[in-house]
Amino acid sequence: MRAISAEEVRPRLHAWDVEAHGLHVRAGRHLAVAGLDLTLGTGVHGLLGPNGAGKTTLMRALATVVRPAGGTLRLLGTDAGGRALRGLRRRLGYLPQQFGYYPRFTVREYVEYLAWMREVPAAEIPGAAQRAIDRVGLTARAGARLKTLSGGMLRRAGIAQAIVNDPALLLLDEPTVGLDPEQRVEFRELLRDLGTDACVLVSTHLVEDVVAACTDVVMINDGTHVFQGTPAELTRLGAQGGTGDSPAERGYSLLLTRHRDGR
Repeated sequence: MRAISAEEVRPRLHAWDVEAHGLHVRAGRHLAVAGLDLTLGTGVHGLLGPNGAGKTTLMRALATVVRPAGGTLRLLGTDAGGRALRGLRRRLGYLPQQFGYYPRFTVREYVEYLAWMREVPAAEIPGAAQRAIDRVGLTARAGARLKTLSGGMLRRAGIAQAIVNDPALLLLDEPTVGLDPEQRVEFRELLRDLGTDACVLVSTHLVEDVVAACTDVVMINDGTHVFQGTPAELTRLGAQGGTGDSPAERGYSLLLTRHRDGR
């Protein structure tokens, strides 16, 4: 059994796991996130928006990969614009849309290496890595080299490294790319489990995954806030118009059209 750290039992002193006010974030010279207000707590939150909406840049800011260019951003009670981020980063899990890896590493070696990078205590790394591998359904391939895996299996290895440190804030950018329908259903179940005691933000273009797995929906466009509510609220909006194959997709389409038209 994994030992409980002092960090985990420390009283919670922050109201929100993610709290952004007037957040600006640049992607190169482009202002990709422009004045965004956002609060997220425990649960599974789906991040929706068209290509170029600023989703990936926002995820990178929440992962402390890039610093805010303006506004305020607090993560797990810590100022993400500050310099003392080491303790915060130990409590984050992050799967980028494109993630790097050593092709000759086995799945187990890769997950253990990322556990070490996140400062999981050395004695706990083997067990933590095995639990993460088991949770994403790669137990039988734990000894396989990453270069031999299919795209879907490689994505699952990426998810395993993101959860190996039992993060309080988990950020997943397009995690279902390459997963077949059965694997996507299993992943939704994993998300619901993870969201019981952590803040999970999933960036995706698949509205149906958000409706099936998320407790909350956040939608942005042009780096600004469009909508935040429950999947049921998004689905109900679909009765008012929009295009798509499902009520939720029509609700998404309607919101996007209204935002572009300035309504």
